[in-house]
Amino acid sequence: MKGYFGKFLKINLTDKKIEDLTISDDDLKKYVGGSTLAARLIYDYVKPGMDPLAPENPLVFATGPFIGSNVPMVSRAAICGIAPGSGLWGEATTGGHFPFRLKGTGYDGILITGKSATPVYLLVGGDKAEIKDATHLWGKDSYETQDLIAKETGGKTSTACIGMGGEKLLKFAGIMNDEGRTAGRCGLGALMGSKNLKAVVVSGNRKAEPADSEGLKKLIEEARECIKSTPNTSGYKLYGTNMYLDLGMRLGDVPTKYFTRSIFPVEKLHGPAFRSRYNMATYACSGCPVGCGRIIKDFSADIKTVDGPEYETVAAFGPLCMNFDIDTVVRANHFCNRHGIDTMSAGVSIAFAMHLYEQGILTREKAGMEIKWGDGEVILKLLDLIIKQEGFGVILSKGVREMAVLLGADPEEAAHVKGLEFPMHDSRAYQGAALSYAVGPRGACHLKGSFYNLDAPGNEVGLDLGISFSNKNDPAQKGALTAKMLHFCELYNSFTLCHFSPMPAAMIARALGAITGIPYKTMDLLTFGERSLNLKRAINNKLGVTRKDDKLPKIVRRALKEGATAGIEPAIDLMLKEFYDVSQWDWETGKPAKEKLLELGLDQAAKDLWG
Repeated sequence: MKGYFGKFLKINLTDKKIEDLTISDDDLKKYVGGSTLAARLIYDYVKPGMDPLAPENPLVFATGPFIGSNVPMVSRAAICGIAPGSGLWGEATTGGHFPFRLKGTGYDGILITGKSATPVYLLVGGDKAEIKDATHLWGKDSYETQDLIAKETGGKTSTACIGMGGEKLLKFAGIMNDEGRTAGRCGLGALMGSKNLKAVVVSGNRKAEPADSEGLKKLIEEARECIKSTPNTSGYKLYGTNMYLDLGMRLGDVPTKYFTRSIFPVEKLHGPAFRSRYNMATYACSGCPVGCGRIIKDFSADIKTVDGPEYETVAAFGPLCMNFDIDTVVRANHFCNRHGIDTMSAGVSIAFAMHLYEQGILTREKAGMEIKWGDGEVILKLLDLIIKQEGFGVILSKGVREMAVLLGADPEEAAHVKGLEFPMHDSRAYQGAALSYAVGPRGACHLKGSFYNLDAPGNEVGLDLGISFSNKNDPAQKGALTAKMLHFCELYNSFTLCHFSPMPAAMIARALGAITGIPYKTMDLLTFGERSLNLKRAINNKLGVTRKDDKLPKIVRRALKEGATAGIEPAIDLMLKEFYDVSQWDWETGKPAKEKLLELGLDQAAKDLWG
């Protein structure tokens, strides 16, 4: 099929077996690529009660058909597996140059099983794949690892690696690439570490041939004009994703003081504050004309260059912890990048500790120190304890769900869904976002509904998909809207496409048609997304998820007394019932109806879930 190589590289680290795994055209048509195709491959390995860190469980790196096509803003790779932190479906994406070079190897992705007896790294490129010794790299941080591998391999390679977080199997360990880019969520760095796999190194410039080169060239020009004319483009260039901090606070969308407030001195941490204080440079993922990446030069005497923190990180170590010292936020981000841990889960866990300390549930004796709001030095010390697995850091590293159990706290105060800590978008700001957190495939994920991006003031454009936005605070018909939004947002990690791409759905469909040679209609995109969502739901159902797991804890539902969301509580029960009805999910079991699965071509899932 055009636009693909039609094969994955399959590696078994236990017996060092390397082989090609053919992907059928039928699977490419149904699952497209990225996290959806990865879910199709992982599905066959899923068993009730499985240990995510068992050697036989796969870790998948997957690209999509858009990579290598010259369509802008498509350098994304999905990394997927059963999440160590939740025991459920896990996916994360990353950008930089790694995705292009991964597909440039001549494979659409890599499927890795088994466990090496000693540390290794995988080198793919130049018509061969090798499993190489990484004993000398074990214990190195992510920046050191990337530098050492670059010297060993030479040429234009990209390295995705783990730091100490992954080596120590921390439940929110991420995978780092291209210096500070990260696949941060779901703890997939721990899955990589459990296999004694320090890094995946890729190189190559092969391109899968598109079906309609001339048509694609015209569409690429349209896409570039679309990006250039989008108002947010200049903001991303100047401030990166942290351009949202100001607007987010005005909308009540920036969680503050561990989800109990929404107003804070935004001028201390917003985009202009970073520009004013630091010597900042910009960088872009391969093929991106925007360049939202930040680099801080000459940060301090001990840290010369720092990858600038993005919005989620600024909010997590800033207002969520009531910390408004900008230098501390930068240092916390750099520390997490060095050692490969998710800034969101780390920030939420530390903020939870501050919340419990204020309530007297967490004592100084238990924590080994005072943990007060806004103490930047304590934030950095706690991060250090997490990585060293010392003292209170051991409890912090388990995430908020287990922290609540271990510390005797009310589980309704633990800000997570299905074991994944909340992102930095408040569920009271958008009714649809609250619902998407409750039912999304990986837990509390802001990208699976993306309401903050698509349902924001001035951006209610309809997406060419029969989606019409209404008052964001009105729960009426949000069940049906959220279903469509979840289906649409599945496409980004499948095709693979940056979530900030302004390409409308009709243009995305035309691009897919020009690449593959199949004349897709705009509404076909929602069918792809619906199949993807239901496949991942079936995986979670096999792992024990029911309707009772589709909920939000009180800490993120309780109405606030200040800001734009004062007095608002998400109407989860109302919206959930409508979502289930529209989606044809069974209200008793939480499973997609057998008829729905068969309609989507998910025959094996229908058999497994319903017999």
